[in-house]
Order: sequence, then C-alpha cells, then structure tokens
Amino acid sequence: MGRRPRQRRGTTPRRRVGALRRGETVLVARLNPPFGDPGPYRAPAWLPGAHAQTIWPALLRRPEVPLRREDVPTPDGDTWSFDWIDAPASTDTPVVVLFHGLEGSSASHYARALMRAARDRGWRGVVPHFRGCAGEPNARPRAYHMGDHEEVGAMLVEVRKRAGPAAPIHAAGVSLGGSALLNWLGRAGADAAALVSRAAAVSSPAYVVPAGRALDRGANRIYARLFLKTLNPKARALAARHPEVLDPMQMRGYRSMHAFDDAVTAPLHGFDGTLDYWTRASSRPWLAGIAVPTLIVNALNDPFVPPEALARPEDVSASVALERPAHGGHAGFPDDAFPGRPEWLPRRLLHWFAAAR
Repeated sequence: MGRRPRQRRGTTPRRRVGALRRGETVLVARLNPPFGDPGPYRAPAWLPGAHAQTIWPALLRRPEVPLRREDVPTPDGDTWSFDWIDAPASTDTPVVVLFHGLEGSSASHYARALMRAARDRGWRGVVPHFRGCAGEPNARPRAYHMGDHEEVGAMLVEVRKRAGPAAPIHAAGVSLGGSALLNWLGRAGADAAALVSRAAAVSSPAYVVPAGRALDRGANRIYARLFLKTLNPKARALAARHPEVLDPMQMRGYRSMHAFDDAVTAPLHGFDGTLDYWTRASSRPWLAGIAVPTLIVNALNDPFVPPEALARPEDVSASVALERPAHGGHAGFPDDAFPGRPEWLPRRLLHWFAAAR
C-alpha cells in the first residue's frame, strides 16, 4: 500500500470543527469578533467553587482605563463623582452606565472590565459613584442602599443631560447597584424609556432578606468583614459630622451586616431597623412594572444570593429576561481559559445592549 503523503510544515490539516482538539477550539473562539454573543457562561474547570469564582477575578491585574472625573451637584446640595470613558464626539454614540456594588467604585474589577469593553467598542461609559464611594466624604447625612431608586433616577437624569437626547443610554448594575437599578426601573415603568434604552442587573437579589442573612453566615462572614472594614470608619466620620442623625457614641465597630444596617443604614434612610430595610429595599414587588428590556443575570452558585433571593418568572414583566448560569460566583464569571479574566460578563452585557433598536 502507498504511504500517505506527509503534510508540509506550516499548513493546516482539513478537519471538521467538531473534531478539533480543545486547545484548537479555544483558539477558534478567540478569533471570533469580540463584540458578538459570547454564548452561555462556562466556568473554568481549573477554578471550581463559588468562592474561588467570586474572588479570583478581583485578584487579577485590572485593565488600564482612562477616566475623566466630573463632580456633579446632587438635588439636595451634595456632590456625586462621575467617572467617564469618553469617545469621539457624536450625538448618537451609546453610553453605558454602571452602578457599582457595596463599597465598589470605578476601580472595581467588574467596572474596569465593562468600561474597557465599552471603550473598545467605541462607546462612552460612566460610573456614577454612590455617596462616600469616590474617595471623598459626602456632605449630606445619607449614604446609599439596596433600594436607592431615587438616587439612581437622579443620576440617570444627569447622564442624559450630558449624553444628549439622541444617544442610547444602557444602564447596568452589579449587586447592590443592580438592586437599586431594578427598584427604579420597576417604579418608573414606561417612563424609564426616556432615560434608558436597555438595562441589566448582575448578581443582584430580588428579595434582600435571605441575601442579607446569607452574608452574615459561614464563610461569607469573611466578605462581610471586608465590607465593614471600610463601612465602619465611614459611619464614624458621618456621625461626627451629623450627630443629629447618628449618635457618635454608638458608632462602634460593627461585626455583622445586620448590626451595621440596623444602626446606620436604616436610620440614615428612613427605615425602621434592618428587617424593614431589607424588606422595603427588595425589588421583587416592582419587577412586574419594568417596561424597558432588562436582563437579570444570577449565578446559581452565588454565595451571597441564595435561590430564595432570586427573581421568579412569575415576578417579572415580559420585558425582563432571566439568565441563570450554574456557576460564576458573585459578580465573578471568570473565563474558562486561563488566567480566567472576567471578560464573559462585559461581552454578554454589550451584546444585550447592542440589540436595542
């Protein structure tokens, strides 16, 4: 029998895509346009577990993104800090707005990833900081919370003023920021379309009570302590400036989110204790009123947001799409290819936003 001719070096054998080895499949995927649909989320086999998938993206080096800070007056005489990604001037260049999570900022790994993706696409982007999260203390006796719909709505009004009437504005929120955004979307109903074309919430509870309790249990207490490491000093400083609202003598170092919310978040924002705050700040009662196309992404292994905290299909309007990957952790979603950069989520969000008409 004749011997099969040896393939010349530098050429590629003709094989069906389905027969490619795993490494070759990954290579083909990387050659696809970066702005297309990334497909369903696939967790890295080398990084199992909810906590690992939550923590790993935050440990990686974050992309450099040029930000322009703007101080924006608030309706009550305070100041917001908006960090902008600028793009070539155009009246219809889309703007991606990101509402960060608890103690987050424009430096958070998910914020950097989304702003970088928006910039690479030629879009504008902005991260409006909740009060006290931009590195400077705020003047008024308030902070921010899971149901902060009034703050979200007022911030979006300011974004619209700067974006112009023709530019599509797409709003995303992560964790606490997503909860506040969903609260605003549901309350605003059809009126939200004047400010937002499409929206998305990531790793946000629809029912805050079980999520709040989960954060104070087991291994999650490590995350709670990290949050409280910055929340406690902010509360003490706020009490020193506004003793008429918070008693400085009571601002001890709280060791649980329940205790902190009971002593600080609730009285600052008109709630009658932690349970009243967590209940009234939940977006679940408002989800049926959402009229703007909205994507809600929750990993089923999220250590902060247990299944009973998720939005149910019967809770939401026809404008809401629920997406529940089995893995991803809390605002993590590392790519399956090493080193597991958090690139799937910004691609998923931009693909959702780009579908706006």
